[in-house]
Amino acid sequence: MSITNSHVILLVGAGPAGMAVASSLAKAGHEVIILNRDIKFGGLAEYGIFPAKLKLRGGLKKQYWELLQQPNVHYFGNISIGKGKDLTVDEVRSLGASAVVFSIGAQGTKAIGVEGDSAQGVFHAKDVVYHFNRLPGFGDRSFEMGKHVAIIGAGDVMVDIAHWLIRYKKIERVTAIVRRGPSERKYNPKEIRMVCANMDLQGITTEVGRIKDRLAVVGQNADEVLKGLTDEFTKCEPSVSDTKMGFKFLASPKRILVDANNRVRGLEMEENKLEAKGTDTAAVGLKQYYEFPCDSVVFAVGDKVDETVGLPYKSGMFVTNPTKTSNDPDDSLFQAYDEATGKILDGVFLAGWARKASEGLVGIAKRDGDWCAEVVSRHLAIRQPGNDAKTVLDKLTTILKSRKSHPVDVQRLRALEAAEKAHTNTTDCIGEFKYANNQEMIELIERGKA
Repeated sequence: MSITNSHVILLVGAGPAGMAVASSLAKAGHEVIILNRDIKFGGLAEYGIFPAKLKLRGGLKKQYWELLQQPNVHYFGNISIGKGKDLTVDEVRSLGASAVVFSIGAQGTKAIGVEGDSAQGVFHAKDVVYHFNRLPGFGDRSFEMGKHVAIIGAGDVMVDIAHWLIRYKKIERVTAIVRRGPSERKYNPKEIRMVCANMDLQGITTEVGRIKDRLAVVGQNADEVLKGLTDEFTKCEPSVSDTKMGFKFLASPKRILVDANNRVRGLEMEENKLEAKGTDTAAVGLKQYYEFPCDSVVFAVGDKVDETVGLPYKSGMFVTNPTKTSNDPDDSLFQAYDEATGKILDGVFLAGWARKASEGLVGIAKRDGDWCAEVVSRHLAIRQPGNDAKTVLDKLTTILKSRKSHPVDVQRLRALEAAEKAHTNTTDCIGEFKYANNQEMIELIERGKA
């Protein structure tokens, strides 16, 4: 795209969606200033995918380094946005950029609100994933899982957590708790290869047989369903533990059972049936309950955005413009919107999971960022540039100094990376050394050793 005037864009968040926005707009000749909560860039690619996927992570990291070394891209790591944080949303908007894009992911966690969900041994999937990816604040926390872990959910995140439990924690048993049946599983068949060598095939056969009559009601043949499920257990990664993995289908957790020390001892589950719902099915409770013993519970049921950021928020999501356009992609889907005033937040855009929580992984997030960049480009094309990059950067630096913030630039990131590579501890699932504490990294940087 050719332009006659260069604009300044503030981008909040440096995950796959944000970096896609930054790449497109920087290539178009605009000045891009990135504010990132974490010291390191990458977001989901750094802290959200299974760490054994080092080839994927390495390729993304190489692309991101190349982007951040462009002269018209300016990186500020370790900067949080929100009330009481380094900057508020209003302060970011007041810096005078032509557009502000929030690609901050979905940092909240959905809860299904069952009794006992604050017991010891109850975890949210995001926290567990952050833990084994060494996100500061999570990497050095203790996650005592016990011998038998129940994971609520049937998607790729469930598989990643099961992989970690099987391959690295080497616990005795993992059970995926699924509201509907085997045919409604959501994980990618390629992902299940990470854990299928540990599948309890006899137990799975028994479980599908247990619910065969309920499957038949919606026209599902139990033998065919079982074959479809187990036929995906091919090209399995070699087993490195004796962990057994199974499923509990047509089951909804209703209450977390605890012992005298408020520690998980099991789940109270409700039996479900399937009902046809258009071309899909729905789970309907049967009011029949039973106890399912386990030592810990992980809820892998999706995410919501962080309502404390300060953007208009409703029902787990930031609010976008309800007035559709005929553009492709639709501008309204990416525009922040204030329902209280009935107006869009002019020049404020959303991308990635900040726009649509839990929608796909790295590839989907990148595509969303590309689409957002198109929308922002249309916005810029009919506007005169605002403040120049130096003015915006000077205002930003002045505020951060007054807050005694500790921004981390690309040069310091390079030095930090070199310090981490100097460590040889690669014995866990990370496959590479990472500092798991922000304070440790900041002190290392400010001592001049990174």
